[in-house]
Amino acid sequence: MAESNEPMTPAGRLFLQDEMNQVINSVIITEHPLPSIEMIKNEIKNSIMVKHPRFRSLMVKDSSGREHWGSTEIDIDRHLVVQHRRISDETDEDAVNGYLAELSYSSPLSTDKPLWEIHVLVEHKALVFRLHHALGDGVSLMSMLLSCCRKVEDPTKPPTLPGGGGGTVRKWGMRTLVNVVFFTLVYVFELVIRFWLPDKTTVLTGGAGVEHWPRLLATARFRLDDMKKVLQAVSGATINDVLFGVISRGFSWYVDIRSPKGLVDGTQITGVAMMNLRQQPQFQDLVKQIENGELGIEWGNKFGMIMLPVYYQNHEPYPLNSVKKAKEMIDRKKLSLEGLFSHKLLHFITALFGPKVASILNYRLVCNTTFTISNIVGPKERISICGNPLKYMRVTSSSLPHAITMHMLSYAGYADMQILVAKEVIPDPKFLALCFENALLEMKEAAESYVMNTLYNKSV
Repeated sequence: MAESNEPMTPAGRLFLQDEMNQVINSVIITEHPLPSIEMIKNEIKNSIMVKHPRFRSLMVKDSSGREHWGSTEIDIDRHLVVQHRRISDETDEDAVNGYLAELSYSSPLSTDKPLWEIHVLVEHKALVFRLHHALGDGVSLMSMLLSCCRKVEDPTKPPTLPGGGGGTVRKWGMRTLVNVVFFTLVYVFELVIRFWLPDKTTVLTGGAGVEHWPRLLATARFRLDDMKKVLQAVSGATINDVLFGVISRGFSWYVDIRSPKGLVDGTQITGVAMMNLRQQPQFQDLVKQIENGELGIEWGNKFGMIMLPVYYQNHEPYPLNSVKKAKEMIDRKKLSLEGLFSHKLLHFITALFGPKVASILNYRLVCNTTFTISNIVGPKERISICGNPLKYMRVTSSSLPHAITMHMLSYAGYADMQILVAKEVIPDPKFLALCFENALLEMKEAAESYVMNTLYNKSV
């Protein structure tokens, strides 16, 4: 019997509603065969993850129907799903992607146990960590997953992750303050009207009910060094700017092929992203916090939703222009308080009308936009689990009314973007992934030419 002892956050309550029930599915594939199932069980029992109060709690409701976390005992066998045989005769990557795609729309987590599972795909050397979004946001859950890993070069040490983001104090002059007010008003207005005003219909468009349609999953793989070369040619740009430039150009190519002359140049294709609003502790501090049995104020879901548009470009001849346009859009978003507004709005609606109403509004926002996007920074160095080096690690989530959701995670010099699609809308996600990969390669070549020409001109 679970003892109710901690109220669930508004965001946690939102993710438990039928309309927005979200599970994060993270997969790691190792270089060598997995250890025995008994050894894996022992590793789980001794891991930091199961010491965390949230991972030892059930979702329970009090007499008024409000959700709480209630502590309970863990039965590891109920959280472990073992597949001894090959899932299919495809390559390991395709087989695991197919398995994740099916989980995304057909296998919610049971609420009669703590909201997590680990699937062991023995023949594919893969571990799938299924963690409910009510447990925490993507950064928190990724930190928890990585607490089970160690550096390959020094097995006594946990991975190193960047921290300290999300809480930087801004110093604003009058001009900046005016820009903040202006862009906040503009983007908040755009966010609110998006509850009623949908994107233009394209070959990428989903809608209400699409979350229940069968899914396909493909991977676009990017070299971080290629992205960094693009940064050299676009002053002040970030990896996120490059990512959105790649998405804009990749979508444009895909739409041109699937629906020639179907869109007007400059048509907006709107994405939705979750913006972290809290100070992210250093990973090592988080590990100590969990080892000491402290839940900590930094754990859980504290995010705002923001809209991130890209634009259809009809035969744009200059690849780097896509990055420059993305940078301009993201720089303006950084000046706005759109994420904070949506966070406060969610709390207000949940407190006043309950999580069901908040979930319905959130659902409408997703139905009226085109795609979901996230980008999580993973370990720079190679890491291992149970002494077994990781070949790659990737993340995706439950299906949404969007026909396409994209989640990018970096690891050891590469960034892998999982592209989850409704196969009735986008039947060829591998081709879409290739469009993204080729877009980055084209930008890298353009950046190298720009840098070489700049150096030559300086030397003349």
